[in-house]
Amino acid sequence: MHLGNIYTALLSWLSVKSRGGKWILRIEDLDPQRSKIEHARMIEEDLHWLGLEWDEGGLDGIGPNGPYVQSRRHHLYEDALDRLKATGLCYPCTCTRADILATQAPHESDGRVVYKGTCRPSVLPSAYVERPGAAVRLAVTDEDISFSDRIKGPQTVNLARHCGDFIVRRGDGAWSYQLAVVVDDAMMGVTEVMRGDDLLLSAAQQIYLYRLLGYEPPEFAHVPLVCNEEGRRLSKRDHSLSMEYLRDHYTPQEILGMAAHRAALTPSAAPISLSSLLDIYYRTPIPNSKF
Repeated sequence: MHLGNIYTALLSWLSVKSRGGKWILRIEDLDPQRSKIEHARMIEEDLHWLGLEWDEGGLDGIGPNGPYVQSRRHHLYEDALDRLKATGLCYPCTCTRADILATQAPHESDGRVVYKGTCRPSVLPSAYVERPGAAVRLAVTDEDISFSDRIKGPQTVNLARHCGDFIVRRGDGAWSYQLAVVVDDAMMGVTEVMRGDDLLLSAAQQIYLYRLLGYEPPEFAHVPLVCNEEGRRLSKRDHSLSMEYLRDHYTPQEILGMAAHRAALTPSAAPISLSSLLDIYYRTPIPNSKF
């Protein structure tokens, strides 16, 4: 983790606790190449050290809706995919990212590329035809998805123009983030999702999935990303803001103070306890788009 992760985790924890809810720690290890158990243990240790204790989830799977580790939930995603295929809106796709980049310029400033539908059947809905090694792509409709974000305010996203048909299972068998989190949030009773605003467009795709699968969407809150001195979002390259560095040089209260000040909850970055922050948050909950 780095300071940006702490920032989002803290705001999520405060929001949940101020509303009398339960904070869930889910281990999202869908990518077998990048996900390692020791990384998950480090995240848990860092959260413990900061005092951000979860009510459900984690590697130990505390709670009634486990397992809380995505790599142990494949059967649930398989069931959801079968239901999506039954709608006639899924189709196999053999396009590589290079193929897609070659056909269209990046969409908007985040570099997002909207799929042009190269492999899309001419008639939809249609029966799904298996193709070994192909990804499973979900066709979207040309419709606006509207929702109210607790921080960004009213949002309207056109599925066809802004998102395009998207992958729900990769060609190597790995599940997509979009499908997995929708299934997990619905089955774990999640009512609020708080995350970075780089995932704002994902909310529209996920609401579309919620509807197709017959689930009720949660409330969304997308927080601004924490950036480094060059104005770029934090990454592993920003070693001075990594948890390893922060734990060597600061106390938990000092780190919480930095994150709280970044969120405009406190007038300065002075050290502060979680209990004091929660008292402040009760009086000054997450603002709207002025955040």
